[in-house]
Amino acid sequence: MIALTEMFNVIVEFMDTGGQVLTVIGFVIFIMWLLIFERFVFLFVGYRSVKKHFIEMWQSRSEHTSWNSEQIRIAIISRGATKLNRNIVLIQSLVVLCPLLGLLGTVTGMIEVFDVMAISGSGNARSMASGVSRATIPTMAGMVGSLSGVFTVAWIKRNAQKETELLADSLATSY
Repeated sequence: MIALTEMFNVIVEFMDTGGQVLTVIGFVIFIMWLLIFERFVFLFVGYRSVKKHFIEMWQSRSEHTSWNSEQIRIAIISRGATKLNRNIVLIQSLVVLCPLLGLLGTVTGMIEVFDVMAISGSGNARSMASGVSRATIPTMAGMVGSLSGVFTVAWIKRNAQKETELLADSLATSY
């Protein structure tokens, strides 16, 4: 319990060092990873039952060769692709937002540095240190969040495309 309290205190201290923008970046990264986790759970757990339902729906049809049945097959594949790609655009938007918020943190931190310089009338490094940390920490956090999201979204998109192709193949071979 003490270790948990210490860890919480370290996180609060870090968030204070980065300023208010770091809190926003942390929130955006949390939402992004929540959506990514939901996609992982769907890909590894939920999609199996959806795919099984689509295949059973296709196989329950009496004929598979007419133009109408081909359009139904395309619609089933499209529904599967839609379910696989749900929230990916939102995750990509959050990935793009992270470095922009980091840049906002840089600007607000530098404004603090300039305020200190204006008040003290000099370039005292000790008095500017807090503003510099408020400028660099949000930038780093935004870039780390963005990079982790970019690679993960690329992996999710690749697997969604692969699963869509497998669904199309399984519907094509069943007639």
